[in-house]
Amino acid sequence: MNSCSPTGTLVPLPMRQPYEYVRQELREPDWRRFPGWKHVTEAQWRDAQWQRVSCVKNVRQLRAVMGDLLTERFYDDLAADQARLATMSMLVPPQMINTMVPENTGSPEEFTAAFYADPIRRYMIPVASDRDQAWPSHPHSARDSLHEAEMWVVEGLTHRYPTKVLAELLSTCPQYCGHCTRMDLVGNSTPQVDKHKLALKPVDRQDQMIDYLKRTPGVRDVVVSGGDVANVPWRQLESFLMRLLDIDTVRDIRLATKALAGLPQHWIQPTVIEGMERVARTARRRGVNLAIHTHVNHVQSVTPLVAEAARAMLEVGVRDVRNQGVLMRGVNADPKALLDLCFALQGEASILPYYFYMCDMIPNAEHWRVAVWEAQELQHAIMGYLPGYATPRIVCDVPYVGKRWVHQLAEYDRELGISYWTKNYRTGIELADPDALERRYSYYDPITTLPETGQRWWQRNNSP
Repeated sequence: MNSCSPTGTLVPLPMRQPYEYVRQELREPDWRRFPGWKHVTEAQWRDAQWQRVSCVKNVRQLRAVMGDLLTERFYDDLAADQARLATMSMLVPPQMINTMVPENTGSPEEFTAAFYADPIRRYMIPVASDRDQAWPSHPHSARDSLHEAEMWVVEGLTHRYPTKVLAELLSTCPQYCGHCTRMDLVGNSTPQVDKHKLALKPVDRQDQMIDYLKRTPGVRDVVVSGGDVANVPWRQLESFLMRLLDIDTVRDIRLATKALAGLPQHWIQPTVIEGMERVARTARRRGVNLAIHTHVNHVQSVTPLVAEAARAMLEVGVRDVRNQGVLMRGVNADPKALLDLCFALQGEASILPYYFYMCDMIPNAEHWRVAVWEAQELQHAIMGYLPGYATPRIVCDVPYVGKRWVHQLAEYDRELGISYWTKNYRTGIELADPDALERRYSYYDPITTLPETGQRWWQRNNSP
C-alpha cells in the first residue's frame, strides 16, 4: 500500500510485521471467580500444602470447584475420556486450573465453550472429543516411546547419551499432564494403562545410581527427574544432590520440575529456598553448573507466582532456570503462541526459553502431535524476534536416537509422513552394534497431516 507525499510522489507505507511484540505484565487470575474457591484466602493460595490437598482428581472434585459454570456436556465428555482413552489419571493443582479461562465469560454455555477451547485445559484435562477420532494412536506409538527403560543401567537411571544420564527418582508428580512421555511409569494406572512400578526402595535406588556414576567417569551431566523432583521429600532430595556433588566427574546437574509452573508455591517455601541455597553454594564451590528445567506450554501459565519462584531459585545461586515445553496442536503450535510464551518467560519471569519438544509418539496423542514439516515452519517463523540465546530450538526426540533439531533429518517422505534420522553415538544398548551409526531411524508424522494418497496408504496397511 502507498500514500502520496506533498510533492505527489508515492511513498510506501510501513508494513506490519508478522509478529508485533507488546510488553504484557504478568498477572495472577483471581481464583475466587470459581465457586468452589470463593472463600480461599491469599495465604491459603500461597500455601503449598493447601495446593496439594486441593488438587482436582476426578469429575466430582471438578464439579465442586466449578459449581454451575460448566454444562453436563463437558463432564460427560471428561468421564468418557477417563474411561476409554486417558493414559494419565487426573491430578490438577488449583494453580493450573486458575490459569484456564482467566476471565469469566458469562453463561454456562459460554464458559463451557471457552473451557473447551482453553489451551491449558486441552493438555491438563483432556476429553474424549479432543482425541483424533480416526487415528487416536499412530500405528507406531508405544508406551515407552523413547525406550528409556530399555536403557536403564540400574532401576530408574537411563544412560542414552554418551556423557549424560537421566535419574528418575520417583514415579509421581504434583500434576499429571495428558501428554506425559513417561505415561507407562508415571502416575496412577488408568483403565487403558496398567502402569509399571519402580521396585526398589528410594534409598536403594539412589545408592545404585550413585554407585554407577562413581564407576562411570564418562558421565558428566545428570538430569534429576521422575516424575517430578518437587515430590521428593526435601531432605532426601538434598542428600542425593550433595552425593552427586561429591562425584568429581559430575559437572552439570539439572533438576526437572513442572511444579515451578504448576505448583510454584512449593519452590517458595522457606525449607526449599534454604535447602537450594545450600546446594547451590556447594555447587559453586565445586565448579558444578546447577540449573532448573521447568515445563511451561502456554503464556497463560506464566504468572507472578511463577516468576517469584524462578527468581527465588536464581537469587540463591541456581545458575539458570530454563523452559522445556512441548509443541502441541491446539496449545502452542503457532508462531504467536510460541513467541508470546517466550517473551513472557524471558522478559517477565527470568526463565530462559530452551527447547520445544515435538510431542512424543505415545498412545492416544495424535490430536496433539504436529508433523515435522510443521515444526520446521514454526522454527523458521520464530527466528529473529528473541535474543539469540533465548530463541528456543524445536527438537524431535527420535526413538533410539535422541534430540535432533527438526531440520537435521537425513531424508523425508512427505507423502507417507516418514522422516529418517541418523546419529553420531551409540546408546548403552548398542555398544556392540557395528551398524548403529550407519542405520537410519524412523519417525512418523500424524496420519491426518498427510496428503490423501498418504492417508489411504496407511489405511490399507495399518487400519486403526
